Amino acid sequence: MENTEYKKLVEAALFMSPKALGISELSEVTGVASPGIVREALEKLIEDYKSDGTSLEVIRISDKYMFGLKEPYASKVSSLASGPDLSRGALRILAYINKNNGILQSQIVRLFGSSTYEYMGELEEKDFIKTKKTGRSRSIETTVKFREYFNV
Repeated sequence: MENTEYKKLVEAALFMSPKALGISELSEVTGVASPGIVREALEKLIEDYKSDGTSLEVIRISDKYMFGLKEPYASKVSSLASGPDLSRGALRILAYINKNNGILQSQIVRLFGSSTYEYMGELEEKDFIKTKKTGRSRSIETTVKFREYFNV
């Protein structure tokens, strides 16, 4: 198979996936056994989208990749994207958690009140946050799914 075919396979996988994919996932999905070939195809694809006059780009999130929109296009058409199906209170708390990653749940409850527990449950259920026991409270951080979903 030619290198352009590998690039097209990786492009198709990224286009179809609703979530960011790592090199090993791309290798598995495309059937290309060599992670090196997948990495090469991905790097070429990233360069192509940077230099091509398109509104799309390949975004890296941690060690995973996905398609996104370049600015100013993203902000101009963002109204077409469906919302996150989160309550207003949960979104407010999620924004605060994102700004203060690793914050204790007890601090959030002090700031936002006891309704925080309900919102935290909603955010955990949607896999936007993860908690870790820290003393008598819990440390709260955003997840990879959060970064993928909100393109952070």
